Amino acid sequence: MRILYYYWDEFNGEDCMDAMKRLGHEVDVIKFKLSGYELTDEDDAKFRALLTKEEEGKRYYDIVYSFCYYPSISDACQKYDTPYVSWVFDCPHYTLDSHTIKNPVNRVCVFDRGTYDEMRAKGIETVKYSPLGVNEKRLLGFCKELDAETGGSIVYLHDVCFLGNLYDNEFNFYDQVEYLPPSLKVYIDTVITLQEKIYGHDLFTDEKAITPEHIKRLREYIKFEDTGNYDLDYDRIVRDMLRKKVTVNERRHILERMGEQFDTVLYTMPDAKPIEGVSNLGVADYSTKMPMVFRRSKVNLNITLRSIISGVPLRVLDVLAAGGFLITTYQKEIDEFFENGKELVIAHTPEEMLELTAYYLEHEDERKAIAENGQKKVFEEFAYTKLLPKILEI
Repeated sequence: MRILYYYWDEFNGEDCMDAMKRLGHEVDVIKFKLSGYELTDEDDAKFRALLTKEEEGKRYYDIVYSFCYYPSISDACQKYDTPYVSWVFDCPHYTLDSHTIKNPVNRVCVFDRGTYDEMRAKGIETVKYSPLGVNEKRLLGFCKELDAETGGSIVYLHDVCFLGNLYDNEFNFYDQVEYLPPSLKVYIDTVITLQEKIYGHDLFTDEKAITPEHIKRLREYIKFEDTGNYDLDYDRIVRDMLRKKVTVNERRHILERMGEQFDTVLYTMPDAKPIEGVSNLGVADYSTKMPMVFRRSKVNLNITLRSIISGVPLRVLDVLAAGGFLITTYQKEIDEFFENGKELVIAHTPEEMLELTAYYLEHEDERKAIAENGQKKVFEEFAYTKLLPKILEI
């Protein structure tokens, strides 16, 4: 298959292209900044030159591929009758609400089954479900080289490590709302606090906690621009805003408690608000430093972004693929795909996450066995070479 790959410097692009080539596909890369989400004359001309190209009277490219969904690419593919395959690793990913999502050329894969079910319920038939993947060949070689530096054993740099965004910046939209009536704000803040303590159940879609009337009142004070190009569910956007606030609070509170009890480090943006007892070591490069950090930390933490309702976050796969030991907050699909206590460890409350961290810091043999099993599982079932054949079906 000849694949025209739209590369936007995504962190996992090189890994995916390598796997495509190992599967026997020809991959040509295009890399230019799209003018926007709508197909402009300039972008149309670039795609037309590529997608109308023929060899022996047949279309040259079998598909166009991108990580994440671009409405303008979809429109170009629709115009020039070329299948468009998109694999989405963000959640939420609001371009999925574009009117173009129903273009028949689309084959869009989402990793969160809740998102998939929601879109199919709307009658959108161009969306498929697939968990995310990793480059097993690169990471296996990387781990071997890394351990060779220390005589074949793992020399730990950190006891407890969290690598991820704290979202205590411009992405914390709830705190940017200038005014809410005091009674409404007190109630919403109470639900946010309760949600921190509950895994596996979303209070923001539970009408016993947040009713349609609550959302209606919030929307009186939270305004959105409507361009008319999207079928946006603004009620869901408000819920996602509240979920992001839960994530902001949850990550900070868990890390504060980790910092009180254990030698804890954080890899995140340098300008993140400091957490007492936790060292911020800055951003870790995805391809090299990040897997080294995961492999050489005794305990890695995953605190899932709350807008991911059920899916397995890419961070879970990243940790396990690097041979790292992982304690993660509960997600339905994590519990379905992995055996708790054998391939990773699942915490069902913040308190349990602390208890499990204390236990596994003292039980190295168990920790190492779980990390080895987790890496094996990811390589066998979540390798790009395992998942791409189904994703690239057209």
